[in-house]
Amino acid sequence: MNPDEAKQILLLYRPGTADAEDPQIAEALALAKQDTELARWLEEHCKGQAALRAKFRQLTPPAGLQEQIISEHAASRRRISARQRLQFALVLLILLLGALAVFWLPHRPADNSLAIYQNRMARVALSPYGMDLLTNNPMPIRAYLAQRHAPADFMLPAPLQQATLIGCAVEQWQGEMVTMICFRTGKPLPPNAAGDLWLFVVDRAAVKDAPEGGQLRLAKVNRLITASWTEDGKLYFLGTEGEAAAIKQYL
Repeated sequence: MNPDEAKQILLLYRPGTADAEDPQIAEALALAKQDTELARWLEEHCKGQAALRAKFRQLTPPAGLQEQIISEHAASRRRISARQRLQFALVLLILLLGALAVFWLPHRPADNSLAIYQNRMARVALSPYGMDLLTNNPMPIRAYLAQRHAPADFMLPAPLQQATLIGCAVEQWQGEMVTMICFRTGKPLPPNAAGDLWLFVVDRAAVKDAPEGGQLRLAKVNRLITASWTEDGKLYFLGTEGEAAAIKQYL
């Protein structure tokens, strides 16, 4: 687990609860004790949780609400069906989520860093998925992507153009449409796998620390060896399993 993966896990962590007993959260907390930057991030996260709890403690119910609820409940509890109880619980849940949106979301700016983006797209590639469009013809792929408002005017490196094209899908990242192109390298595929080489294309402005033009960044992300670069205002992210040579042959 790296610090960026730990941050994603710790977003669900609530200090002072049984969350710390979860194996993934426990591993992320252990990493925070070794990583200074992650420890600072975790401290801010915990402060945000404390502020949220304080906000809820300040909420004062309308006068007489408690008595009204108790009175109405006593009068109708024998008539309330299991379905009505469920409906009541759903209403309370919606109200709670609304309160969270008011008090919590302003303190949680979206993390649109390159590392988080890479991790998210790598998980998409490695998880079971279905192509939106299955074809080895690039023209219908570009037409479909344009119709879905995803990047369709991308440029493929010459070696990548020689890879076997399988199809495409459209993903989302921070409200932006992401183009996903699936290829086959010719190696034996795992069971139920559509391909083993993936290209993701998104507007360069959607990722705050994307490489500058002319820069190529190789990185190991999850089980993938990946390459990231920018060209004509777009961020390209190419990945496959293997070592550096496995990805360089397509650049």
